Amino acid sequence: MFIDKIEKASLLKPLQIIGGIIERRQPLPILSNVLIQKSGSNYRFVSTDLEIQITTLMATEQSPSTESITVAAKKLQEILRVLPDDSKISFDIQDSKLQLRAGKSKFNLQTLPAEDFPQVSDQLQGAEKVQVNQKKFRELLGAVQYAMAQQDIRYYLNGVLLVIDGTQLKAVATDGHRLAYSSMELGGSHAKREIILPRKTIGELFKLLSDSEDEITLELGETQVRIVLSDVTISSKVIDGKFPDYGKVIPSYSNHMLLERLPILQALQRVAILSNEKFRGVRLVLTEKNLRIISSNSEQEEAQEDMETDYHGPGLDVGFNVNYLLDGLNNMSTPNVVFSFGDPNSSVLLTIPDNENFKYVVMPMRI
Repeated sequence: MFIDKIEKASLLKPLQIIGGIIERRQPLPILSNVLIQKSGSNYRFVSTDLEIQITTLMATEQSPSTESITVAAKKLQEILRVLPDDSKISFDIQDSKLQLRAGKSKFNLQTLPAEDFPQVSDQLQGAEKVQVNQKKFRELLGAVQYAMAQQDIRYYLNGVLLVIDGTQLKAVATDGHRLAYSSMELGGSHAKREIILPRKTIGELFKLLSDSEDEITLELGETQVRIVLSDVTISSKVIDGKFPDYGKVIPSYSNHMLLERLPILQALQRVAILSNEKFRGVRLVLTEKNLRIISSNSEQEEAQEDMETDYHGPGLDVGFNVNYLLDGLNNMSTPNVVFSFGDPNSSVLLTIPDNENFKYVVMPMRI
């Protein structure tokens, strides 16, 4: 007997944690499986796509033993999900098949040998290790991840740059049209290290992070990174490439406009309804103490909204992709935001008053 009378919720939780990176169709059939290892009375669940590996542990009060199998992860998860909530699950291995029993239900699943499961090897020699607050790290990634590129041929843009720089941890993402920067303080000073985490890793990591004040461990190596939460470990390859010099992209402007975040967000959402469906352009027209937001489309429809502001700079008429502006505002939680401008051909810089830890740059577009 491999697993005897485990509660459904206890067994489903680790499968949900490791299941995000598993696809049904894989070049190697075993990559669609989860590795389940019993050591003593504890269980270890592992999934991998050869780029990322997620491991989680489950403690039990069962009698100690040592066994390992791999079984189709999605099928196992779906079976558990539709069983009654009060189900007690038992497993039995017979002739390379896993028999799952729950009440009067019985399922026979094919297995593959555990020794054939391709676990990610440790490549963290010389890694820089830091402890970070889980909630603050989640906020750091949340402030930039929306600006990552999607399947860009410039592969180094399809991820987030993490930089350990002395007493700071920085995160930067860009798709070439906008750039998001965020930073947080670290306990103590550390050697400088820069790595690019792939988009898929960022997505899985963000789902696993919570608003807990617990400390987590980041280990940043040259070719691999490992993130250790309380009972979950993510190991991931890093993107081998040169990230753009973000310092040169973030401008310094003298024309500023302080706005309440929700009113400008809602105004942009309203005006965006009549923007061109393909290019999503809106014009920001700035005059003394006034901001006018204008959109139009190919059907000769137009939307316009005026807002009173504290703007005292030169008159400007600049076009932007409204989705990029909305992304930045939606991922901020502060009551106010500062828009800073250069000239009609320059980007806009969004910042938080009295806070140097967040910067968001959106390039202009012709409308």
